[in-house]
Amino acid sequence: MHTILGAGGPIANALTKELIADNQTVRLISRKQVSTNNRNVSWIKADLLNQEALFKAAEGSTIIYLCAGLVYDVKIWQEQWPVIIQNVINLCKIAGARLIFFDNVYMYGQVNGPMTEQTPYHPISLKGKVRAKIADQLMSESIAGNINVTIARAADFYGADSMNSFFDMMVLDKFANKKGAQWIGNPDKLHSFTYVEDAAKAMFLLGQNPDSGNQIWHLPTAPPLKGKDFLEISAQIYETKPKYTTINKLMLRLVGLFKKVVAGTVEMYYQYENDYHFDSTKFEKAFNFKTTNYYDGILKLSKTMYKKQD
Repeated sequence: MHTILGAGGPIANALTKELIADNQTVRLISRKQVSTNNRNVSWIKADLLNQEALFKAAEGSTIIYLCAGLVYDVKIWQEQWPVIIQNVINLCKIAGARLIFFDNVYMYGQVNGPMTEQTPYHPISLKGKVRAKIADQLMSESIAGNINVTIARAADFYGADSMNSFFDMMVLDKFANKKGAQWIGNPDKLHSFTYVEDAAKAMFLLGQNPDSGNQIWHLPTAPPLKGKDFLEISAQIYETKPKYTTINKLMLRLVGLFKKVVAGTVEMYYQYENDYHFDSTKFEKAFNFKTTNYYDGILKLSKTMYKKQD
């Protein structure tokens, strides 16, 4: 049985579709209810911070995908991620289940050049330090032979079924509604974005291939482009002018005074004022995976989630 912890988020939802298409039995676990009308999919309410409830909800699992997303607040991350990771480690030990952890790149810090699976951890943010610590903890358990864990990392993603991707929210949705876009940081710098559908397909493949365990994988992501290029491509697809304004660090700080989620973005600003090059060559070669290019990904979204408004 495939169990998704932290169900309801964009990656979890896309992964669920992949598992359903393969006729797999899926159990969704989250605090908030996730609706499903598929006979192979069930939902159980459980808090990942509650070990007893988690163990009960995940009973019978063979592959566990940890796709949880916490409130974008460093104090919550510092308090809750260590508890969640330890609970999930304990769960995998008892259940004998494989763990596939959906991760980000915060632990790398600012990198001059491509980020690969071998890039050392040099976090320069508090959130990055949290991610580095839990990644080290997971791989230590793996090296010790206590659990079989796969860490699957993605860049900033786009194509989410919720408005929690800055590219979706500040570019695609704006152009779809005939408004000017917004870009965080320097639009002359390179940036990588992982297409949610590609990430979900890759997570599914990792789950289907036991040999991929006890490793770190960068999920398939198209080569980076400059921010201006993303804006030009998107405007072309939406048949509008590539009008945009830039958001600098000071502006983020000011908005953060009123919105805590935005305040949590300030310490990550280095990702937007420097080149952000995410390399997924290892996965693409190992699985012979053809990554969706940005034009095709944005074009599909313009016909589905972010339709052009008349």
